[in-house]
Amino acid sequence: MILNYFKIAWRNLFRNRGYALINIVGLSISMAAVALIALWIQNEMAYDRSYPTTDRLYQAYSKDDFDGKPEIWGSTPGPLTAAMKSDFPEVEDAVRVIGDNELLTVGEKRLNIDGAVTDAGFLQVFGLPIISGNAATALTNPKGIVITKTLGENLFGTEQPLGKTIRVNNSEDREVTAVIEDIPRNSSFHKSFYFLPYDFVIQQRGNDWDRSWTANNFKTYVLLKPDVNFERISSKIKNIIPTHTESSGDPVKTKIVLHPASKWRLYSKSENGELVAGEISHVWQMGRVALFLLLIACINFMNLSTARSQKRAKEVGIRKVAGATRKSLIFQFLGESVLLSFLSGIIAFILALIFLPSFNLLLDKELVFHIDNWTFWLFSLGFILFTGLLAGSYPAFFLSGFKPIKVLNGAFTNSKSKVFNLRKILVVVQFSLAILFIISTIITRQQTEYAQHRDMGFNEKNLVYISLNDEMKAHFQIIKKELLDQGIATSITQSLGHMAKISSDGWGFSWDGSTENDKKQDFIWLSSDADFIKTMGVQLVAGRDIDIYNYPSDSTATLLNEKAVQTMGLKNPIGAIIRNGSDQWHVVGIVKDFIIGSPYEPIDPLMIQGPASWFNYINIRLNPNNSIAENLKKAAVIFKENNPMFPFEYSFTDESYGRKFKTEETIGELGGIFSGLTIFIACLGLFSLAAYTTETRRKEIGVRKVLGAPVFVVVTLLSKDFLKLVGIAFLIASPIAWLLMSHWLDDYQYRISISWWVFVGTGIGSILIALITVSYHALKAAIANPVKSLRTE
Repeated sequence: MILNYFKIAWRNLFRNRGYALINIVGLSISMAAVALIALWIQNEMAYDRSYPTTDRLYQAYSKDDFDGKPEIWGSTPGPLTAAMKSDFPEVEDAVRVIGDNELLTVGEKRLNIDGAVTDAGFLQVFGLPIISGNAATALTNPKGIVITKTLGENLFGTEQPLGKTIRVNNSEDREVTAVIEDIPRNSSFHKSFYFLPYDFVIQQRGNDWDRSWTANNFKTYVLLKPDVNFERISSKIKNIIPTHTESSGDPVKTKIVLHPASKWRLYSKSENGELVAGEISHVWQMGRVALFLLLIACINFMNLSTARSQKRAKEVGIRKVAGATRKSLIFQFLGESVLLSFLSGIIAFILALIFLPSFNLLLDKELVFHIDNWTFWLFSLGFILFTGLLAGSYPAFFLSGFKPIKVLNGAFTNSKSKVFNLRKILVVVQFSLAILFIISTIITRQQTEYAQHRDMGFNEKNLVYISLNDEMKAHFQIIKKELLDQGIATSITQSLGHMAKISSDGWGFSWDGSTENDKKQDFIWLSSDADFIKTMGVQLVAGRDIDIYNYPSDSTATLLNEKAVQTMGLKNPIGAIIRNGSDQWHVVGIVKDFIIGSPYEPIDPLMIQGPASWFNYINIRLNPNNSIAENLKKAAVIFKENNPMFPFEYSFTDESYGRKFKTEETIGELGGIFSGLTIFIACLGLFSLAAYTTETRRKEIGVRKVLGAPVFVVVTLLSKDFLKLVGIAFLIASPIAWLLMSHWLDDYQYRISISWWVFVGTGIGSILIALITVSYHALKAAIANPVKSLRTE
């Protein structure tokens, strides 16, 4: 019987090649899309979960109230790790980490590359696999360095790196004390290619740099001992900072919150002092998209199978008369759908492999199908089986339920049956999902473009920034003079951070008229030596720019933005004194608000301090009268002469700023692609249903034409039912889309208002698409010769 079922299934496929092809195309496209989405979801869910210690690993977050609002952030003070290890026996180890970028030199090979500075226990806390060296001692050598396998190959080729010397920043030699495996891309440390011992920080910044309980300069990671109760240790550890500062007379009220490694990626959004769903929302969003795509393709299968049920009715009747049970018939029809699903799965796998490189390019990932892993094939077979059972479930139960007497005496009909109404419902569901996708994609795109076109308050064009090193700092005046004299740049300034990202912030400031609560007001920090306004292209509202060269006292000068003046309540801000401990800053100018943080959020209070602060970037306003390529080529020569040991590396501010929209742009692009697939698959089903409807009404159309019905009337007759269904789908999808997108937009303080024309345009577009899809068969039937339609067999 199984062989008989198989033969019947193949015969039906070949006998109804057109309908089978439509089913296979719809299923294979949706299954390929689902496979790619599942691969991305698996990668996201595996983020920071590859460490052997993941289940016991946590990051310490700081939590405090500012202006009456709770805030939480991922940086912590330097003394925290030692206090954790000494105060809590539940803590196995704790390490500080600070990002780093150094020039590494071996012979003629030079690499300016990212890494990190950390405590001795880092490799053991994270359980990073060691190729050579000792994890316990690798970072205890104050003159050592730990490198990844790839970095070792880039610097030493095929030689064994362990024990060899790397020159750091052309100023000191360090011994390779360990080589570790490359860190996976779905790890928070995937951009760290080397690790320096903590003594490097002290060497660079002094012994006092890490002793303050108020300077949050580090990320702190905590490894708990096995079987430690997380809730209990969390409640004990949260007050560690107030406990250690209460004797100072001015205790710090900042609390410590432990955040598990499994949630670093997915639950990293700060909201009302809590870490809530961040990337996990995108995971659920794409998961729903995958489910809907698969559902729409399965609906096509159900619709076509039940629509063509009359052609299988006699087969079912004869099988039942011959003794077939309903159970065996269900097994037969499910087997046919699984066979179709299997064929679709093969095509889907080929499509997924073809489009995987483009998918990776869009997401900036390196996703791969692990075809050498048995779990991949087990999951794939399970997915194919699930799809086949889902698609064939209703048709199998429907077809197997035919009454043999009615079928064999010709009394069987389903034109007015419940299944016809079910097909209508399924078509409505298909187009409701498609319309929902389209509306969501349009609104996502609008929100992204709205933020992109927001007035940033500074001129990002022709503005580049370059990371400062010690040699560059020593030759800065020479570099600046040559860039200006040769007409490469129109203005230059040094700064703390650049204009495309918040690099530093702080609190604890006071001024005349301030209260104790004002000390908890957070300010963004920038800095400048001169020409900040001219270089950055911001607008001066009052006063003047910082200029250390003409005003030596400007070493402690500061500029405020309008938001800072408003927040501080300064009526006459020029000349005001702002205090921070023993430091005093005098206000020399007010600048118009500009965006340096998220373009979706309100502007924060900001201070631009003089050279008594510190610098880590050079910002260059390139001469617009020359081409960018010409400016950069000449600048490279100047930097090579004055900074010969370091490569000339620069970044464009507008490109860095544009990366803030990367997530929304990617989601928008994916939404557009999947919306297109959704409407395409839905139209495949509509196309085949229209063909079948036209075929079943062939004689009716012939009679109408003989009686004088024009082409327009016939086309309208065949199209109106389908257009009604699309209209109903629009009425259902529109309020759902409005509710969902309103909720999504609530996450943005700088946001669009949902426009009515989005819904009207989508509705008209959907009806036109459906009309075009149906009209082919409608026109074909309307212009057919009625003689052929009415001719008897």
